[in-house]
Amino acid sequence: MSESPGHRRWPDHKVVEKHARGRLVATLDTPGGEVVADSNDVIVVAEDEHPKRYYFPRKDVRMEKLERSDTITQCPFKGTAHYFNLRSSDGRTFADAVWSYEEPFDEHVDLKDRVAFYDDKVQIAAA
Repeated sequence: MSESPGHRRWPDHKVVEKHARGRLVATLDTPGGEVVADSNDVIVVAEDEHPKRYYFPRKDVRMEKLERSDTITQCPFKGTAHYFNLRSSDGRTFADAVWSYEEPFDEHVDLKDRVAFYDDKVQIAAA
């Protein structure tokens, strides 16, 4: 891992990580609200000009529902994001619904071994 080039170049840009209080559940918009993650150990990331994102530890995610896609993006603050398609029990595929920073920059090392969900594909709520 290494230092974030984004934080050096734009020192006023904020990316704040905090542990969520209580238990959060991630569900798909499917009949019965299929649960794909359930955890008491979620990190909430509040980044300037972006919606809050919720990073669940992989151990609390139904990883068998995820299939790595070919999509990769670069964030100058957090690092390289690898994406996953999410498959529901009713056979639907939610393309690139999930991402993970597998080797985050030093400033965001706590995001390692966690995944986040796009909120237009997965709903996150307190349990």
